Amino acid sequence: MTWNSKAEKWLSQKNLDPELKNLLLNMDQHKLEDCFYKDLEFGTGGIRGELGPGTNRMNIYTVRKAAKGLADYIEKKGETAKKRGIVIAYDCRRQSAEFAMEAAKTAGMQGIKVYLFQELRPTPELSFAVRHLNASAGIMITASHNPPDYNGLKVYGEDGGQIIPSDAEKITSYINRVEDELTVQVMNEEDLIRKGLLTFIGEEIDHAYLERLKTIQLDQNIARKEGTNLKIVFSPLHGTAEKLVCEGLKAFGFHNITLVTEQAEPDPDFSTVESPNPEEHAAFKMAIQYGKRMDADILMATDPDADRLGVAAKNENGDYEILSGNQLGAIMLHYLLSQKEKQGKLPKNGAVIKTIVTSDIGRAIAEDFGLTVIDTLTGFKYIGEKIKEFEGNREYLFQFGYEESYGYLIGDFVRDKDAVQAAVFAAEVAAYYKSKGKTLFDALYELYARYGYYQESLKSLTLKGKEGTEKIARILNEFRKNPPEEIAGVKVATFEDFQISKRLQFLTGHEEYINLPKSNVIKFSLKDNSWISIRPSGTEPKVKFYFSVNSYTKDMSERILKQLEYSLMQKVEELLIN
Repeated sequence: MTWNSKAEKWLSQKNLDPELKNLLLNMDQHKLEDCFYKDLEFGTGGIRGELGPGTNRMNIYTVRKAAKGLADYIEKKGETAKKRGIVIAYDCRRQSAEFAMEAAKTAGMQGIKVYLFQELRPTPELSFAVRHLNASAGIMITASHNPPDYNGLKVYGEDGGQIIPSDAEKITSYINRVEDELTVQVMNEEDLIRKGLLTFIGEEIDHAYLERLKTIQLDQNIARKEGTNLKIVFSPLHGTAEKLVCEGLKAFGFHNITLVTEQAEPDPDFSTVESPNPEEHAAFKMAIQYGKRMDADILMATDPDADRLGVAAKNENGDYEILSGNQLGAIMLHYLLSQKEKQGKLPKNGAVIKTIVTSDIGRAIAEDFGLTVIDTLTGFKYIGEKIKEFEGNREYLFQFGYEESYGYLIGDFVRDKDAVQAAVFAAEVAAYYKSKGKTLFDALYELYARYGYYQESLKSLTLKGKEGTEKIARILNEFRKNPPEEIAGVKVATFEDFQISKRLQFLTGHEEYINLPKSNVIKFSLKDNSWISIRPSGTEPKVKFYFSVNSYTKDMSERILKQLEYSLMQKVEELLIN
């Protein structure tokens, strides 16, 4: 169907949601086309998009369609899978509670048991609940750190991890069989409850999660010594993390916690920040003001669904500086491995998992402790998939997983990045260094002195709509067809194209197979150990450019990094103009 035909079908639907219909009637042609020119794609994690009417928007009909596909997938597995059911959670975004109920009503229509959180909860708790309740699948209604006009539906497998590509393909095939999203049948809430198909859950899952959270604490003496002295400022950035993070910190022995009160309550408009993303330094503005007033040791902020954690601490000048995801990951990893080694708990077959765009300082640290490092594609679902593999063959024991975009996992009772775990663990690390008269930045520079001055950066271009999608494709295609032989005057050593699973050695022309799932990512590794990677975001209308360098001094690393950024982004600008 053309976009015009789809729009006409929606407008002619008798029982179309009145609010959605009114929005359609008041749209110009350009906006109307964008709402219908494609269907929201069910990727490896689920669907995500702007709220509004149309097949390319998040609304009750696109939610029902996705939920119907998942329900058909579970039904195909048989009665046992249906009885094990689906766990559904939601965050603070607009229409999240409504979408969660619509998903429940859709699954219930097919006789599938649903466990629905009665209030908003973090994404990692949904992952935990799927495992705790032995459910067949999970649904999280969230758009993570996207702008306020977005929402999404993420699907989790029975292991509590985001569904892997092979399962996503099967679910997609069922979704594609849904001919008309407007006519998906749903059961009403009262009938769901009467038939025993809907159970509301909440505090009992919180308590179970917090009990497991205590297992990642490595040194209770640290908390006893510094638990009151360590001054913590925490902001949930209007999201879901306040309850579990604060209770988790107290369970660890940390009681000197100051909430950023203006950002403590859930707010779908995220009214005090431009972006509710702890990766954005502006999101820490209020936390820094609080920190200065109380001379805090550590500032923490989580994104709306509490799977990402950002941390700030005092730098060498006494100013609060936000640690990058790579930096915080390196500090936590080194503390974890050194403590386990000291306690005789570091397994010889331990493994650290990171993504292909995460700094190689993690590799240097882990290998220094004799551990194996495994790279995955970008996306925590791949880290979760590896943990599941470890359980099956016992070749490796999971120790730590992380990605540069502020995602960390210490205890595998959750199978997605977990900002609650990361927050309490970061507090323990900060307390450890405080007991030695040091800050987290002191810890970081000790790592640099030992392993080299790794510096990383990320540049993003936001290109919305159909035109933006075409521009992003053009950028990737050009670099694929004409890979540069040098960047910023440095020879390219290898070119990796993860879409075709090939690695090209530039000097010899030798090609190698990349043993990872196919993904629209390319990566250039240079002769000086720097690298650049380009990938479209899977959740936003963006293309991302990752840069990483390692040199002998901080100044040298920063200089090389700026040269790489300038050289590549100049080429990108030329592509967009031509």
